[in-house]
Amino acid sequence: MKSVTVPFFISHQGCPHTCLFCDQHTISGSRGDLLPSAETLLRTIELWRSTAGSRPLEVAFFGGTFTALPRNKQLALLEPLQSLLKNGTITSVRLSTRPDYISREQVQWLAGLGVATIELGVQSMDNGVLAASGRGHSAADSLSAITCIKGEGVKVGAQLMPGLPEDTDISSRASLDQVVAAGADFLRIYPTVVLRGTELAERYRLGHYRPLSLERGIALCAGLLHRAMVSGTPVIRIGLQADGGLSDETILAGCWHPALGHLVRSRLYDDLMTRVIADGDAVTIYCHPSRHSDIIGLKKAHVEKLSGRGVVVKIRTDVHLSPDEIMVAGTGGTGTYSVINDLNYDEERGACRA
Repeated sequence: MKSVTVPFFISHQGCPHTCLFCDQHTISGSRGDLLPSAETLLRTIELWRSTAGSRPLEVAFFGGTFTALPRNKQLALLEPLQSLLKNGTITSVRLSTRPDYISREQVQWLAGLGVATIELGVQSMDNGVLAASGRGHSAADSLSAITCIKGEGVKVGAQLMPGLPEDTDISSRASLDQVVAAGADFLRIYPTVVLRGTELAERYRLGHYRPLSLERGIALCAGLLHRAMVSGTPVIRIGLQADGGLSDETILAGCWHPALGHLVRSRLYDDLMTRVIADGDAVTIYCHPSRHSDIIGLKKAHVEKLSGRGVVVKIRTDVHLSPDEIMVAGTGGTGTYSVINDLNYDEERGACRA
């Protein structure tokens, strides 16, 4: 049974400096200037517990650099959770931090206090991109941190940001491949957006930075998602959460859409249907129920695209298909195809589209 995440945002807390793209207050919609008190932690968890039904609870500390906080402040956040971990009210804790604030002793200490997952703000595995973005750590730091966390039996996630200054499609793909090879258990892919009031916004205004467009970002992220799926590494989120302070007012440019994850995932199925369905055919497409909206596309875009090619289409669900498969029954016969096995994304363009 999937757990319910109880989120606490500690925006910028513990961060040694501000990266040129970052404004966590805007991203999270929370000021995060003060760490939540024990009373706030317990009261919030109880509120979530009352609506979670039988699903287990996981507490998460997002934003900031948790492991750069003074040890007494880390303990102040974790100690109130110990009785809840012991009695089963919550099952685990996750937190996010920087790769250069990880050590074996730190991970062992956190694991002893119930931390089961650590997410790393890797962003890129290209040292030139990291330097241009003001990250203050190296790719070697990320590799070392992933190895360290895995070695202590704690799950590790890697956050990647395609489209940073000096980044290319090639370096984005290489970054994903490297963190997967290092053993990351899951990924988040956050294509770069330009937030008002950041250093990146000033560079964009001066013409010194060219952000990803929505269309180019979707194509790049679809290729990245495909690589992750081939490797068997889950991508648990694509794009920033469309809540809090994020809006067309705060985002100046970049690959942004409130349904970006859906647009990226459904692109894979659009690419697959483009490849296997002939113009002018009459077909019935069967898919797993969880992928019905991906087949249709946002605002029925994929259905309309097929209609524009003269394809008469019906869409049905079939629980016997895996989520990555579609079965197409047309005048030429019936075939089953997979977005994992039957797409071959071009290395130069990052997409298999004409």
